[in-house]
Amino acid sequence: MYLETPPRLFETKIFSVMPDTFRRKGVRTDWADANRPGVSTDSFIEGPSFDKDGNLYIVDIPFGRIFRIAPDGAWSLVIEYEGWPNGLKIAADGRIFVADYMHGIMELDAKAGRIKPILTSRNSESFRGCNDLHLASNGDIFFTDQGQTGLHDPSGRVYRLTASGRLDCLIDTGISPNGLVLDPGERVLFVAMTRDNAVWRLPFMTDGSVSKVGRFCTLFGTSGPDGMTMDASGRLFVGHASLGHVFVFAPNGELIARIKSCAGPNCTNVAIGGPKKDRLYITESATGSVLVADISGLNS
Repeated sequence: MYLETPPRLFETKIFSVMPDTFRRKGVRTDWADANRPGVSTDSFIEGPSFDKDGNLYIVDIPFGRIFRIAPDGAWSLVIEYEGWPNGLKIAADGRIFVADYMHGIMELDAKAGRIKPILTSRNSESFRGCNDLHLASNGDIFFTDQGQTGLHDPSGRVYRLTASGRLDCLIDTGISPNGLVLDPGERVLFVAMTRDNAVWRLPFMTDGSVSKVGRFCTLFGTSGPDGMTMDASGRLFVGHASLGHVFVFAPNGELIARIKSCAGPNCTNVAIGGPKKDRLYITESATGSVLVADISGLNS
């Protein structure tokens, strides 16, 4: 995973924890029964994304909730609805998009407290379970259709919904496609394949299709890579859902740093924030915690 220099260690601290008033203790859900069998699940947070005012939006998958966390760490409920919001991204114009495992791609009106479907099916076939999404600078939406795929069923899909409304299936052989992000030049798409315990690299051809898809990096553990982000220098930040770390990879695939959770092992997603874009925020889903790490040292 590295050539000569071992990866640097960065510590985290707690930014904010879900208040007890929002926890659904002792309440079972179909999502938790399928995805966390036998584990008490009073929340499972994911999908961090910042708005222009520095508020951090996150989702709570099993209970169909979306929260706003203010810069001072205070929580407020934006919406609760019948669904399983999994990924969330806020566009430059303020629009909020949600990858919902139950419904597909949604758009949230945070001020009105309403959510509506954008895309619920492809060719009259329902999605298997949308997981995460990434917004391109031209308005295209890239998203993963993960469902329960894995090595036993390598049929997960990665889609592009163009700004004009065309839906392209980029790959349909994914092994649990999860988080995804474009490189700074938007010429390559990186996709976390959770149950392959790897991140795949999808280069774009001139016609917009992908070719020569390969593994960018390989990890280990009982789960695998989950949510991801990338900084302006092309460094890839990969949250791992069972190892309690975010791993940082250089553009050539070398592991250059690891960011260690100070809470539990389920580091499911990440977002870069702060006035100087030098803080990494991490959802630790099992404990309902949002962690933060100072990553300014990566530049030294």
